Amino acid sequence: MHNSVVLAAISGTILILGACQSQRNLPPVSILPKPAAVPDSPPETKIDPVTETIHGVTLTDNYRWLEGDNADPDHMGKVDDEVAKWTDAQNAYTRAWLDNLPGRDKIEAEIRPLMEVGSVSAPGMYADRYFYSKREGTQNQPVYFYRDGYKGQPHELLDPAKLDASGLTTISWISPSHDGKLVAYGTYRAGDENSVLHLMNVDTGQTLPLEIPGKTEAPTWLPDSSGFVYHNLSDIKNPYSGQLKFHVMGQDPANDKLIFRQYTPEEDAKLATTWGPDGGLDKTGKWFILSYATGTASNDLWVINFDDWRKTGTLYEDFSLTGKQASSGIAEVVDDVAYMQTTYNSPNGRVVAIDLHGKNNGDESTWKTIVPERKDAVIQGVSIAGGRVAVTYMVNASTQIDLFDLTGAPKGTLRLPGIGTAGLSTEKDRSEAYLSFSSFNYPPSIFRVDLASPDAEPELWERPDVPVNPDSAVVKQVWYTSKDGTKVSMFIVHKKGLNLNGDNPTILYGYGGFNIPMTPGFSATLFQWLDWGGVYAIANLRGGGEYGENWHTSGMLDKKQNVFDDFAAAAEYLEHEGYTRPERLAIRGGSNGGLLTGTLVTQRPELFSAAIVAVPLLDMIRYQNFLMARYWVPEYGDPANAADFNWLIKYSPYQNVKPGTKYPAVYLTAGENDSRVHPGHARKFAAALRAADASDQNQKPILLWVDREAGHGQGKPLNLRLRDVVDERMFLMRQLGMLQYVPQGN
Repeated sequence: MHNSVVLAAISGTILILGACQSQRNLPPVSILPKPAAVPDSPPETKIDPVTETIHGVTLTDNYRWLEGDNADPDHMGKVDDEVAKWTDAQNAYTRAWLDNLPGRDKIEAEIRPLMEVGSVSAPGMYADRYFYSKREGTQNQPVYFYRDGYKGQPHELLDPAKLDASGLTTISWISPSHDGKLVAYGTYRAGDENSVLHLMNVDTGQTLPLEIPGKTEAPTWLPDSSGFVYHNLSDIKNPYSGQLKFHVMGQDPANDKLIFRQYTPEEDAKLATTWGPDGGLDKTGKWFILSYATGTASNDLWVINFDDWRKTGTLYEDFSLTGKQASSGIAEVVDDVAYMQTTYNSPNGRVVAIDLHGKNNGDESTWKTIVPERKDAVIQGVSIAGGRVAVTYMVNASTQIDLFDLTGAPKGTLRLPGIGTAGLSTEKDRSEAYLSFSSFNYPPSIFRVDLASPDAEPELWERPDVPVNPDSAVVKQVWYTSKDGTKVSMFIVHKKGLNLNGDNPTILYGYGGFNIPMTPGFSATLFQWLDWGGVYAIANLRGGGEYGENWHTSGMLDKKQNVFDDFAAAAEYLEHEGYTRPERLAIRGGSNGGLLTGTLVTQRPELFSAAIVAVPLLDMIRYQNFLMARYWVPEYGDPANAADFNWLIKYSPYQNVKPGTKYPAVYLTAGENDSRVHPGHARKFAAALRAADASDQNQKPILLWVDREAGHGQGKPLNLRLRDVVDERMFLMRQLGMLQYVPQGN
């Protein structure tokens, strides 16, 4: 709701691999002896078929037993003995395969300093205190600091290493009180994301005797720090038990008053499959903003007088917008006028002002449009700061920030360092703001800006040192044609002066879902890939958020095949335009992107030589049965419905593995503690691919790594992230014919 209310911990997820600093002259022939032999064959997997008929279609699942006990929330983080032994055998096989590849020590030595590049977040402003996170060098997790004054001395606030020496504890968020004297913070361990709320006195550094468990999210405070509103689960074993509660300082959390809870399936079968309620207080504490997700890009919205609720216990709405296929949110309330960002009748977004004391304010005719919809740009965020309305747009998959006054009069465009990805940290009471900016060839930087003077030169506040030369990279944006004639954009990055001879090792990355955009971002580890003659590409697939809600809906539900066609067309473009060829092309994606790459493995295996399929959904006929996956039914569909089943069965990767097919090399990853995507997807797909594959698996292996100390990827310490990056790098270098250029040892 407010850009600076919550400071999220920086997880440091790495999408690229490897890094070095100098250009290499690659010899034309191998300088290595033959690589050490890998195990003769992968571990055996038993077949235990389960046959069922769904909507008239008979399906046999040979590996359902690999779902294990983790299908049951009561057994989260555990598997039965048989599945555990099978997983141990797979992990051992994968380790032997990867660790026997030549040059691993050399590659790890090159990657390590790039993984140790620090990170810093934009500060959140609370009175005269500035709160931010920063990770230095070899630190496993970011440390939180505060300053008194923006140039003040940094004071350490929270160091997760002092909470847990193993590095597995993550600070997931912090939420300071308005005066900056108290801070609530959340912690979870080993990637499970089940945050527990704690409280600290900032001046003394003392942790106060308050804990609220249950996957608790960052609270919003009353102005006098006497209480806060928070969201958590009433039952940690039930991901569909979301609730909003009010905590009064000093009282037992067991007595916290319920404001609103998630609907049960009996109350509303449709809404029970969505993300449920969310909300919090505005800066005055007078207004409670309540949102209820009805889809992956739609929600109901209410504005409620919080003082009235505290007196009566009844939610009397002062504004409501319900039953619309639109996404809406209140950016801020100023003098009882709510400034709302909405896609209602404006799929690219607009900003409207609503008088909360007016009559029929749920009627669109009573709204005042402050910032109208643009057809050439998509609104990504809105904040109110110092009498300015700051609107963050996405234009051709990169950021532009325009400023307006409260009547909608244009007040300029904020100066950015270039074409890239930017965000603002603001506060309602001041025009001072902090701009985060990065691009493929621009290190992540934090600038202090004045929204009242958008043309002024931004003042650099913090920027980590990076041991690479960003100017050595060339960044292009190209447009290509998908199967149905749709034009799709793609970013391509490579080394200056690279000879594009059609034989360059190339990684193609994609996501394509949930209205999430893929935009330019800096990764120091990208530069080793570029120095070794590699090309990196990110396709802006349908289903994502790069070009508005229409772009999103054209890649979801029965139109999901468009996403896969867009990705295949990106690969064909890279090959046709002389960047690479199938033997030198790899695809990569995680989560929904793992569904993407898993589907391409089964639909278009001839297009590429290797695939990274990370923390993926792959069995789309049973996905809704596990963990929190019913939240994704509005995006993918429900296999229990015949119409949805008919489109899901056509692309679901697990059901479309075909015996006798020559598949590319595939590296699957999963997290045993994943609370989002069940690891059974990766286990079952690995088994099915191996059984069907006609390729030589010593040359094109199907590898599976199930991380026993991780979840979906959030909160991994540096040492585990380093291992993961080196594993992927070695796998890709082996499959794309690059290992012959790696000197043995150090």
